[in-house]
Amino acid sequence: MSLENAPDEVKLAVDLIVLLEENRLPARTVLRALEIVMRDYEKTS
Repeated sequence: MSLENAPDEVKLAVDLIVLLEENRLPARTVLRALEIVMRDYEKTS
């Protein structure tokens, strides 16, 4: 499956992974930040 035909959530996940890897942040920092994002989005859903 090419990324071009992938679902939007897969495209977004790939973009986020690239962004996070480029910033070379510790995994723990990334996971904590993602938890914050998830909580925020769950409140607004």
